[in-house]
Amino acid sequence: MKKAWQAVEITARLENADLIRLDSPLPRSAPQRLRVIVLLGPVEEAEEIQWLQAGMSNPAFAFLNEPEEDIYTLSDGKPLAHAG
Repeated sequence: MKKAWQAVEITARLENADLIRLDSPLPRSAPQRLRVIVLLGPVEEAEEIQWLQAGMSNPAFAFLNEPEEDIYTLSDGKPLAHAG
């Protein structure tokens, strides 16, 4: 009796023309030989934390750490009314 195919969805990154690196490991029960279907879609937007980390480590934004850029205080502005 032939076993049915099992589908597992995992995101990955293409490192070069013939190397795909998975973002997470395959299940331990995965066989040694796999059938791979590649779906080419729109580029996913980076998560907010990735954008924040990129901004913090990018030297183009280093000027924001200078004292003259620190122009706001906690007393500036007005609180927003939150309609829960």
